[in-house]
Amino acid sequence: MKTILRNLKTAVLVSISMFVICGIFYPLAMTGISQVLFPYQANGSLVEKDGEIIGSMLVGQDFTDDRLFHCRPSAYNYNTYTLEDKSNKNYSGIASGGYNYAASNPELKKRIEDNINEFLKENPTISKEDIPSDIITASGSGLDPHISIEAAQVQVDRVSKNTSISKERLNEMIKESTETKFLGIFGEDTVNVLKLNLEIANEISLD
Repeated sequence: MKTILRNLKTAVLVSISMFVICGIFYPLAMTGISQVLFPYQANGSLVEKDGEIIGSMLVGQDFTDDRLFHCRPSAYNYNTYTLEDKSNKNYSGIASGGYNYAASNPELKKRIEDNINEFLKENPTISKEDIPSDIITASGSGLDPHISIEAAQVQVDRVSKNTSISKERLNEMIKESTETKFLGIFGEDTVNVLKLNLEIANEISLD
């Protein structure tokens, strides 16, 4: 009986100790360290304009204005909802994810064809063969804030026409908004669409 009680006491003490260490001390330590060393990243990489938070560098947005660069398609519409959507109870809450269509699913082919047609309608100077695959396919998270450099470049004609910003200047902006490979070897060079569109907004005083 004493052995059982001793073992039970040990188990309880170990459980309490691990709860305190892993559930309280460790999270507090990591939170404190991240706030000191990486406060911008730790707080969501939020972007402000005129004192108002307008987005995050880590989350894409559903840009539809012809004067701006557009993101990849999103299964969750980048979780963007209007006040009218909320009042109509169409807001389903925070979510992310992809379509998860199998390659054999006819809905996948239809969705991609619809995306291609929409892109060609928005960018009439671009041929179907020149469309980068990432700009017509949704990301796995449905919240991807990046597009490839090629996906940005094929939108230059449209943005230049609608903003009167020269193509040369737009290509400079694309370079300025490009994030290079991690450690120079992992992944691909990508363009952060929010950062790019902010530069355009500042250039043309877009509200």
